[in-house]
Amino acid sequence: MRLERAELRVVSLPLLKPFRTSFGVMTDKNFVLLRLFGEGLEGVAEGVMDLRPDFREETISGALALLQDTVLPGVLGRSWANPEQLMRHLSGIRGNRMALATVEMAFWDLWARSLEQPLCAVLGGVRDAVNVGVSLGIQKSVEATVDSAVSHAEQGYKRIKLKIQPGWDVDVVRAVKAALPNTPVTVDANAAYTLAHLNTLRELDTLGLDYIEQPLAWNDMRDHAKLQALMNTPLCLDECITTAQDARKALETAACRLVNIKVGRVGGHLEARRVHDVAAAFNAPVWCGGMLESGVGRAHNIHLATLENFSKPGDTSSSSRYWARDLIHEALETTDGVMPVPAGHGIGVTLDLPFLDSVTQQKFEVGPARQPVAGR
Repeated sequence: MRLERAELRVVSLPLLKPFRTSFGVMTDKNFVLLRLFGEGLEGVAEGVMDLRPDFREETISGALALLQDTVLPGVLGRSWANPEQLMRHLSGIRGNRMALATVEMAFWDLWARSLEQPLCAVLGGVRDAVNVGVSLGIQKSVEATVDSAVSHAEQGYKRIKLKIQPGWDVDVVRAVKAALPNTPVTVDANAAYTLAHLNTLRELDTLGLDYIEQPLAWNDMRDHAKLQALMNTPLCLDECITTAQDARKALETAACRLVNIKVGRVGGHLEARRVHDVAAAFNAPVWCGGMLESGVGRAHNIHLATLENFSKPGDTSSSSRYWARDLIHEALETTDGVMPVPAGHGIGVTLDLPFLDSVTQQKFEVGPARQPVAGR
């Protein structure tokens, strides 16, 4: 597969309603969109880096510079037999996993389309639909949280995840669990706690949660291992896991009992499969996390979640929960908490180009030459 040219965009997509976590409040999703062209076909992917380095260390501006100046010019104008060969070529670049994932994922889409296969088939998926839950941001009140949780449970979602932070935790979880005693409920702290909050974390441990996600620092497995030894509730790691080696170390040291796999965070589908396989070797379930992706990133997530060990409901809920209008023509919607895999070759979705143009803030054309040609 010869890669001929690429297009990078910075897109700002307004959310239907604000989404609040321990990081702050998000009203728009800003992201990098990559279109990769070769042999008359197009592959597309979405970068999950943020404007600020709050979730992980990467940013949109940094990723743009790396992709335009180094990564894309080095892979364009050349032929690649498969994603493995492409990523071996890029293996000398340290870190920047989200930026590299954007290229790798777009190439997977392009390569699967050239094979006239859906992405899930070439990844080794085993199902044509995936179970999904919802992630509820921090609400204005406990009552509003309970109402939202009950409403989504009635829609058939398989798991309710509540964003928490110090001061917004035990009371809201207790209320939701009382309203939904038979529905799996989890919490996600996004690294907002420390071991100084042990009393609060032990209270959460008594509430029958399915798991507690990333309660402690984004880069600290050791304290997670200390905490897990004191808790009955399984811990799930997210930000701490960027490679299969990280997953092995976390599971080997009992820092967690399950893993959230975000394909962008771990550097692409190849490493996501490796994390999946390592977790399976430890009999630890995995699930597919979300980063408020548009339909492009959501479609990639759905295909990945067809792998066998994705046994917990993921975050790929209906696009209509987030967007008045998505970037793609196809509707990615759940029925009774089940998301079908998009039909067709590659990721199975197509860009709504007129709408994409309307929400594009910057656009760059990149070719094999060292300097990109600036567009809008």
